[in-house]
Amino acid sequence: MHLTNSSTSVTVRHRRLLRDAALALGCAALFCLLAVLVTGHWHPLHEFDQDWVNELHGYAREHRIWTAAVQTLSDIGGPVTMRALLVIAAAWLCLIGARVLACWVAACTLIGWSAQSVLKPAFDRPRPTFTDPVSYAGDPSFPSGHAMASAITCAVLVGLLWYRVRRRGRIAACAVAAATVLTIGWTRVALGVHWPSDVLAGWLAAGIVLGVVTTAIELWRPGALARDVRRVNWRTRPRVQRVTALSLRPSHLDDDPADPAHRPDEPVR
Repeated sequence: MHLTNSSTSVTVRHRRLLRDAALALGCAALFCLLAVLVTGHWHPLHEFDQDWVNELHGYAREHRIWTAAVQTLSDIGGPVTMRALLVIAAAWLCLIGARVLACWVAACTLIGWSAQSVLKPAFDRPRPTFTDPVSYAGDPSFPSGHAMASAITCAVLVGLLWYRVRRRGRIAACAVAAATVLTIGWTRVALGVHWPSDVLAGWLAAGIVLGVVTTAIELWRPGALARDVRRVNWRTRPRVQRVTALSLRPSHLDDDPADPAHRPDEPVR
């Protein structure tokens, strides 16, 4: 029985590693392809970018109240806000003892920030220019920092919630996250400060960061992320449920120190 459980655990871990590596490699391949098309000024992509930006900017110029609302959404969902949410999540995880999970969140934040800082000047793509712009951004355009930061943050937060909620909760969390990421990306194009391909590149770069960081941590500490997820679930469980779970435990498990309910105030080591 022990061997079967161990084999199953290894298989699940390998599947997770393959999934995370596939995410990183797939997004990297698509990002490189998009970068080649952008730097090579591929005509169909150039026309697509121009048409979207010109149409949305024309609408924004004629509807100032609508534009102000879009600018507010863009500011709220900016990289500073998104990274602040991740810093808070990492600090909370560290406080409850889920240190590997906290490292995962912190690494996604820092590597995402660093990648953005390197990629933008490396490509140095000019932003859309207008004689009467409705918004302004000074750094290079490719990839979109707003799109990248929002995608990383929403994916991390959904990952932290995934095992805390049931199917309906997961669907709701994914829907809210997707809507947030799409809305923030769309605001950058609507304000005329990014090309649509910049936003797509930001999402792909976020996928690379998430896949690389998760794979690296799984290789560094195999199974540690899953253990920290269980630790978070136990620590955040209402105390009434803890006491009930303890009272309903079979008597032959009461002296098992490996069981998480043996010490309700201590996580599994």
